[in-house]
Amino acid sequence: MNQVASTGTGAPALVRSEVLGSIKVEQLTCSIGAQLHGVDLADSVHDDDLFAEIKTLLLRHKVLFLRDQTFTRAEHVAFAERFGPLRNHPVTGSDPDHPGLVHIHHGPDVKRMQYENAFHTDGSWREDTSMGAVLRCVKCPPVGGDTIWVNMVQAYERLPEHIRTQIEDLRARHSIEASFGAVLPIEQRHKLKAQFPDAEHPVVRIHPETGEKLLYVNSFTTHLVNFVTPDHVRFGQDYAPGASDLLHYLISQARIPEYQVRWRWQPNSVAIWDNRSTQHYAVYDYWPAVREMERAEMFEEKYN
Repeated sequence: MNQVASTGTGAPALVRSEVLGSIKVEQLTCSIGAQLHGVDLADSVHDDDLFAEIKTLLLRHKVLFLRDQTFTRAEHVAFAERFGPLRNHPVTGSDPDHPGLVHIHHGPDVKRMQYENAFHTDGSWREDTSMGAVLRCVKCPPVGGDTIWVNMVQAYERLPEHIRTQIEDLRARHSIEASFGAVLPIEQRHKLKAQFPDAEHPVVRIHPETGEKLLYVNSFTTHLVNFVTPDHVRFGQDYAPGASDLLHYLISQARIPEYQVRWRWQPNSVAIWDNRSTQHYAVYDYWPAVREMERAEMFEEKYN
């Protein structure tokens, strides 16, 4: 068992491989991600000890991967609900027979992805944010269509010290209108914003379960809301483009490969991730092949 260095937050040191209870754990990178072996997620719907092991590993590795999971849609929903309540997506909707289960289908009729192939945290445009998600592959291309996840705890920790100091108390707006709503007719876009007004979140979030600090800005983030103070602004140049330059720099941290893990899908592969400490990016390099996924997204209470 080969340990790697701790992240410096007091979190347990990661290991190359380990066994937790009945689960064999294969760490995939030095920063994020582990593949689980010897576990059927359907069993954890009714097995409290098994579910507790999975949740412990999720908090440690931030995203978990499994192969050959043949659970039903009902079991998919039941497993995800153990982490928190599920909700429908206001644009994509969900399975009428399994509320909270979203079908994600891309094929020859979809030539351009929208917002999946950008680094993002699901639902950051909501006031009550996403805890995580469980994604199962139904059909995938023979090659391509991978997904990338990023450790945003490490992205924060490795910022220059003066940047960490500068952003400590900053807050930012996140918008569904400026993302999913941008392609809608103006009346529908305004209706969507009325239903989901821009959410405001801290730029530096504290994970509610691990206590880790993390960088919480992504492709849904539009602007910093409390940057214009005497501490930050000497002249107008510091405000515009000073604030936007800082935000773009912070968002760009998700693109650093050292913070990432990349997963190649197979049918019945599953990813479970913590939306509070990660971002992800669905690589859209497979058109006109078909990629079909099913996702359940778990929510938590408003934290700020």
